[in-house]
Amino acid sequence: MPEGSTFPESPFAKYKGCLQLGDKSLDCYVLDNAERVLSLRGTVEAIAGVSTGKLDTYIGVNALTKYIDTSFLSDPEQSMVFNIPGGSRGSGITSDRFEEICKAYVSAYMDGRLETDRQREIASRCWVLVSAFAKVGLVALIDEATGYQEVRSRDALQVKLRAFIADELREWEKTFPDELWEEFGRLTNWRGPLNSRPKWWGKLVLELVYDALDPDIAEHLRSSKPKPRHGQNYHQWLTGDVGLKALTYHIQQVIGIAKTCQSMDELKSKVAHYYRKEPMQLQMSIPGEGGE
Repeated sequence: MPEGSTFPESPFAKYKGCLQLGDKSLDCYVLDNAERVLSLRGTVEAIAGVSTGKLDTYIGVNALTKYIDTSFLSDPEQSMVFNIPGGSRGSGITSDRFEEICKAYVSAYMDGRLETDRQREIASRCWVLVSAFAKVGLVALIDEATGYQEVRSRDALQVKLRAFIADELREWEKTFPDELWEEFGRLTNWRGPLNSRPKWWGKLVLELVYDALDPDIAEHLRSSKPKPRHGQNYHQWLTGDVGLKALTYHIQQVIGIAKTCQSMDELKSKVAHYYRKEPMQLQMSIPGEGGE
C-alpha cells in the first residue's frame, strides 16, 4: 500500500486475482484472515450463466435440500462481506462454499433429483467447474491467481525457520551418538579410531542427516551460520524444543536404515528413497560435524 495509508477494517482483501475456471473468469481474493473468497457476482455468473440475480435463487431449490445446507444464505454471520483497499466493499462466498454448491448440483444430477432443464443446465456448468479444480484444488488455484502462493511459501518457511533455528548458539552437547559413526565406519571401511574419524564424513552428515531432515533448514544453516568447526557445530543452532528433537529422532532413523545396508551407496540410496527425494551430490566440502 502507498506510504502513509492504512489498511481498512478487517476483514479486507489483501490479494486479488482473476481465476479462470472452464470458460468463466471469477474475481477471487485472499483476505487478511487467510480466507479464500470468490466474488458473489462471479459465482452466480459461473454456475448460472447470468450476470444478475441472487445466489439463493439457484441453490435454494428443493432438489438440493439433501445435498447442501443453505442456511448460510440467510445468516448474517455467515455472509462474506469484506473491505477492499481504496474504499469499496466486496461480497462473496468462501472457496469451501463454492465447492459445496458445485458438488451439490452434480450429486443431485447424478441421483436424478433435478426437476427442470434449467437445473440440469446449471448442473452441467457445475460439472465443468468441479473438473477444473478437481486435480489441483480450488484453494491452490486461488493462491496462484492472486499471487498469494509466493507469499504463503515465504511465510511458511519463516515459521519453520523460527521453530527450528535458535537466535543464539547453544552450549555444545553430544548429539551424534557413536553408533552413527560406527555405521559410517563399517560402510566406508574406515579402520581408524572413531575419535579421529575423517573430516569428509561431514559431507555424509550434511547429505544423510541435515538435507534429508529438511532441505530448507540445511540450506539456511549452510548460508546463514558459520561453517562447522570443533566446538561449534550446526546442531548447536537448533532450538531445543523442536529442532534438536527432530534432529535426534532423525539420526536414530538413519542409524536404523544403515544397519540394513552393506555399503555407503546403499545407505544413500535408501535414505533418498525413504525421504522421497533424489540422492544428492554435494559439491562443497564442509568439515565439522564429522569431527564432532
